[in-house]
Amino acid sequence: MSISKELLEILACPLCKGDLKWEGSFYVLICEKCGVFYQVVDDIPILLPDSAKPLSELGKVPPPSEQP
Repeated sequence: MSISKELLEILACPLCKGDLKWEGSFYVLICEKCGVFYQVVDDIPILLPDSAKPLSELGKVPPPSEQP
């Protein structure tokens, strides 16, 4: 699973409207400007402001094979 280049071009951070970067090893989208990430669950980016998690928690995200 990955996010297509075309989709990445239209997705934006819901907090700052900035660009998001795909981090395939964690299956998350990262907003470097805000210092947060958003999980991708079942190929669906969860881009709700309340779902943003600080980058400091990125290592705590289980690999996709272990996600419920």
